Amino acid sequence: MADLSSLKDLAPASEASAPVHVRKVDTLGRSYATGKRKNAVARVWVKAGSGKIIINGRDFSAYFARPVLQMILQQPLVAAARSGQFDIIATVAGGGLSGQAGAVRHGLSKALTYFEPGLRGVLKKGGFLTRDSRVVERKKYGKAKARRSFQFSKR
Repeated sequence: MADLSSLKDLAPASEASAPVHVRKVDTLGRSYATGKRKNAVARVWVKAGSGKIIINGRDFSAYFARPVLQMILQQPLVAAARSGQFDIIATVAGGGLSGQAGAVRHGLSKALTYFEPGLRGVLKKGGFLTRDSRVVERKKYGKAKARRSFQFSKR
């Protein structure tokens, strides 16, 4: 290349390489996604409906009794302004209740983007599509816990 005038002839490559998000729905009209948080793994199915949320065969308010966990679960629906428009069925295993609520939220967010790709921008901006990778640090030998040392005694 001798000078910059030859750059005029090049076509912009950024438009062609932009990812296209398509709708992923099965034969029953459901979209499926897996969500993870700590040691909890949630399998979430979303379909158009009246707003029922069922987790492990129970109503979500019975499964997650604490209001904070119920709020965490509904955050993607509130952010996308889709409360009461989808029936959600989830199976979740592993971890504690807090991790399970986060896993269902992550799976629900992913399933919503598969069902309605236009919601991806709103959910991405809210941070619901990012997998929270923080896990408990392992215990090391010579330590009481992961980092805590045994109590020091001079004698």
